[in-house]
Amino acid sequence: MDVTGSRAGRAEGKGKRMTSPVLVTGGTGRLGRSVVARLVDAGHEVRVLARRQRDTLPQVTFFAGDLLRGEGIDPAVRGAGAIINCATATKGDAQVTRNLVAAAARAGSPHFVQPSIVGIDLMAQWGYVKTKLEVERIVENSGLPWTILRVTQFYNYCFENSRKLAKFPLVAPVPGGFTVQPVDSREVGARLVGLALGEPAGRAPDMSGPEVSSWKDLFRSYLAATHQRKWVVPMPVPGSKAVRNGALLPGPGHTEGIRTWDQFLTEELGEHRGGLDPASQVKSA
Repeated sequence: MDVTGSRAGRAEGKGKRMTSPVLVTGGTGRLGRSVVARLVDAGHEVRVLARRQRDTLPQVTFFAGDLLRGEGIDPAVRGAGAIINCATATKGDAQVTRNLVAAAARAGSPHFVQPSIVGIDLMAQWGYVKTKLEVERIVENSGLPWTILRVTQFYNYCFENSRKLAKFPLVAPVPGGFTVQPVDSREVGARLVGLALGEPAGRAPDMSGPEVSSWKDLFRSYLAATHQRKWVVPMPVPGSKAVRNGALLPGPGHTEGIRTWDQFLTEELGEHRGGLDPASQVKSA
């Protein structure tokens, strides 16, 4: 496997000098902000397209538009050398992508870079995942030069779900048998920039974090880091056979970030500690 991280991401971003602007949709979201910051650091001209005017870095040109309605897209894509599509929502992603690739095709032939999800072929019965698979097909059939990067779950997602689970009194139910390899979204942002500034790669190697874990162990680490005591009980999730069989894990030849879940927790919680706190007495069924 290939291991990549902050240093590798910087090297990728400088590998090919692009003089035309790079458009980032969803550039005000978590992943989009990381992508924008990395592009700015590398000295590239950056555009952001979002529904409402937001504060962005001074070096960024902001375009207001509605991807779902197809409004305001043409000015943003005109002259762009690459588009990194970080825009996503619980509904409408397929239509958003159709509108975006259509506008991109009218504008020329920019390199279209699409983040996606590891294992979606095996979990297509789930609504959001099914839509993401449709998004991939739209990009592949767009006629544009394209790159798709499938990634595992973000640490931020695991963190927010851990916060919700921690609110259960005494006993916390977690998905049973879920083997995962989550990743830091900032490292994904760096990888997307490197891909966007390079030649179209089609399906790029999957990307994950450096550690294979389980939802139970991730949550136990969160409880230890926040000094909480609670029984952690793995519970079966209907329709999750593919996940229990490893669908959420990256494929062969994948790339890995270097930041661990424990490091992410330390940063997120603003603590500096050496390992997990044994005094928290986390229990597991």
